[in-house]
Amino acid sequence: MAPAAETDLSRVHCRLDELLAARGMTLTRLSELVGVSLVNLSVLKNDRAKAIRFSTLTAICEALGCEIGELLVLAPGPVSEAP
Repeated sequence: MAPAAETDLSRVHCRLDELLAARGMTLTRLSELVGVSLVNLSVLKNDRAKAIRFSTLTAICEALGCEIGELLVLAPGPVSEAP
């Protein structure tokens, strides 16, 4: 069984694909604008990222003209009971 912290992280969904499509922007162009490698943005886009720097998050949101809550959402999951 995965630790609780790891399970919670797996529920974080990045909506980067949707936001890029809505703005007619490519991942390559976003990479150029924010100074983050295409590989790292791809990891984020495919929900494989374990962490993101606040500076990167800020740069992506500024480039896309969005709020953090539009980019990262918590996917539905099992309801855990409080201890």
